[in-house]
Amino acid sequence: MSELITAALVDLDLTADTKEAASRALAERMRELGRVTDLDGFLADVAAREAQMPTGLDGGIGIPHCRSAHVTEPTLAFGRSAARVDFGAPDGPADLIFLIAAPAGADSDHLTILSSLARRLMTPEFTGALRSAEDAGEVAALIRGEEPEGAARARPEPVTRIPDGPEATLAPETTPAPEATPAPEAAPTPPEAVSPPVSPLFRIVAVTSCPTGIAHTYMAAQALEQAAREAGVELAVETQGSAGFVALDAEVIARADGVILAHDVEVRDRARFAGKPVVDVGVKAGVNRAAELIAEVREKAAHGPAPEPAGVPSPVPMDAGAGAGDGFATRLRTWLMTGVSYMVPFVAAGGLLIALAFAIGGYEVNKAPSVASHFVWTESASWAALLFQTGGAAFGFLVPVLAGYIAYGMADRPGLVPGFVGGAIALTVNAGFLGGLIAGLLAGAAVLAVQRVDVPQVLRGIMPVVVIPLLSSAVVGFLMFLVVGKPVASLQKALTDWLAGLSGANAVILGVILGLMMCFDLGGPLNKCAYAFAVGGLAHPNDGSLKVMAAVMAAGMVPPLALALATTVRGRLFTAAERENGKAAWVLGASFITEGAIPFAAADPLRVIPSAMAGGAVTGALSMAFGCTLRAPHGGVFVVPLIGAPFLYLVAIAAGVAVAAGSVVALKSVRRPAMA
Repeated sequence: MSELITAALVDLDLTADTKEAASRALAERMRELGRVTDLDGFLADVAAREAQMPTGLDGGIGIPHCRSAHVTEPTLAFGRSAARVDFGAPDGPADLIFLIAAPAGADSDHLTILSSLARRLMTPEFTGALRSAEDAGEVAALIRGEEPEGAARARPEPVTRIPDGPEATLAPETTPAPEATPAPEAAPTPPEAVSPPVSPLFRIVAVTSCPTGIAHTYMAAQALEQAAREAGVELAVETQGSAGFVALDAEVIARADGVILAHDVEVRDRARFAGKPVVDVGVKAGVNRAAELIAEVREKAAHGPAPEPAGVPSPVPMDAGAGAGDGFATRLRTWLMTGVSYMVPFVAAGGLLIALAFAIGGYEVNKAPSVASHFVWTESASWAALLFQTGGAAFGFLVPVLAGYIAYGMADRPGLVPGFVGGAIALTVNAGFLGGLIAGLLAGAAVLAVQRVDVPQVLRGIMPVVVIPLLSSAVVGFLMFLVVGKPVASLQKALTDWLAGLSGANAVILGVILGLMMCFDLGGPLNKCAYAFAVGGLAHPNDGSLKVMAAVMAAGMVPPLALALATTVRGRLFTAAERENGKAAWVLGASFITEGAIPFAAADPLRVIPSAMAGGAVTGALSMAFGCTLRAPHGGVFVVPLIGAPFLYLVAIAAGVAVAAGSVVALKSVRRPAMA
């Protein structure tokens, strides 16, 4: 592993006059050393991170940073600007500019080094040394934490810390406890260093976190620690950074008189702080207003404000760090992304198992008896059935997991029970993917509504365990069974009857309609309705019903294949997780598993779903126009021998994939969403 920063990554005469130009100048040094593989792609990730919130800090510091797939190893470049560059700091432009680049899978050792830098930026001795240094090698050594040879000490002695866990700063000067005891009782301070004692000792616990988990997380912790020393209070900080975190000890939380949450992403396990006075702010407030936050939490504790309901956060956890200008659409996307992030492993595992099953056993594997009652160790068909049924079991969790974790994103852990229950009901009433989305949102809303009810102190302990799951699940069950389920079932029946009436009409128009339905909800009610219509026709096959089956399967393959192609040709428009999902989508799409596009649609429905529908309509129309037929109800490219006019069939699929992928790329290029 190369050094984090070298003299070649230091520019003591940075001439850039904008933050974009400054980032590019420093990034070019990274590229010259082979630390950045795609300059434009990396700068796009830097800009996306900057768009979330400015990276300028008080004291003339700019610290643009991001995690990017275009970075080969953790790297830091430093520039000193006489002209100063505006990074949005409250006190004006910056003359000290740090560009931090971390790969998507950065290791914890280097992230700890980055967090150490972030802390030292809060000390005037360190920043003063950087401003006065005349040699690039000296600056690089200072940033690495080394003492330049022959140089006077320009920075404080390093402090022993638990780098990514709760760190106790005991007023006014005691050092943190050893790692084995992360949150001990306050130790007596040496008499010569004692300030007038605070009696009784006021104790605060804090959590800091930022979207990237590299810089602001640790800078806020350092600022709070310094302010705590000056105020003469005891402070234990939990830094939820990229290098992982060690949770605050339960006894430390129990003894705390107040809580400071300085964060821009969800605070993990927030229910621990129930019943305590809480000051809840963005992470930059922790950096810039640490002393005010400590004074505010002390005031809240003194006035005895009504604490949060036990085990329940207020406000919504995923909204707690949102900027003041973030609207409902931004929060909705965050909630959906929470559900998708937990659902993706089920999509990948289940879809690939089903694809392998078709490859080994052919399309008829879906009719195999249960392997629990019939399994022959020496027959490939039995192994294929085992893979298919295991993959089907994994796919059975998609909608409940999606709904459960959407509710979790809205209401934290209390949302899990009603969310999973609502998702399971969505499957029961055949509401599918869209039903899962609705169930998750209903569950989160139900929990938040119950949380707003003021209950006596004696009941608060059972709220998260008994009352909230009971009431919210009952509400969600009522809505899903009696309000949402019936309209969806009626819609399915009406669409099936309508399609049956179109069978003898214009084949191309029917292909367009089937393609739109297959791609609208990606495995949901409309998709299943069109598929059921096609499969039903195979009971008494004729030329028309075989054409319908071919058009349905072809259109259903388009969304995942199109998203896989889009992530390949324009990867920088997608997050690192989406690019990984794109690799699996190739196989899922080729296997006619339309659900492979769900992660993309849930994250960005207004761009992905219309694009997929356009591609599906083109494929459905061409398949019908070419007269392609299909005798298998499933299988994707693995059943090509059973397709009539197979070459033209593949042409129809390719055309639709090209249209959908091109549409997604074009729409995302117009207004690229910010990525963490």
